[in-house]
Amino acid sequence: MRIREWQEILRDVIESGAEPDGWRAVAGDRSQGLGEDLYLGHPGVGVYHLKTYAKNPFSVRGVGTQVARNLDDEIGSYLPEDDDSRFAVRSAPDGEDAAKEQATRLEETIKAHADAPTTPDALFEDVMDAVESPAFGPMEYDSYGRPENLDRLAEGFEEAEELLNAELDDLIGEDDVDRGFQ
Repeated sequence: MRIREWQEILRDVIESGAEPDGWRAVAGDRSQGLGEDLYLGHPGVGVYHLKTYAKNPFSVRGVGTQVARNLDDEIGSYLPEDDDSRFAVRSAPDGEDAAKEQATRLEETIKAHADAPTTPDALFEDVMDAVESPAFGPMEYDSYGRPENLDRLAEGFEEAEELLNAELDDLIGEDDVDRGFQ
């Protein structure tokens, strides 16, 4: 198991070439300590686990790894099929022309949905297509705690959980984020 910086894991997701709307996620607070846990899964790519924390309001740090190369029925049952929450991964457009082109597509998409009956899911998917998001889908998220499925995944990937916790705790210690005012 190779532990890497969390943004490298997101680059893997972006560059995976997987069907963008096939991703699913579950996230919440870490079970012990500062920060958050995130599992991202796709049937054609596998499952990634990331642990992050906010060093300050402008900087997020973290670590991650691929915990499974495929999404079997057991693991897949812990990731949401449909949920009220959504997530998306996005990389910046390549240059000013690409940014203008995406902005035009996004504007046209919003206008089309404003002029016709639509659903929140249809709007979300069309917006993700307009901005060329490489990964998006349903997400189970608890901003005040941990979803049960987050704990189930942690139990299933116990070794990765321990290693990632140790690496993240080292980062937190190096940044002196674990200390209060004295």
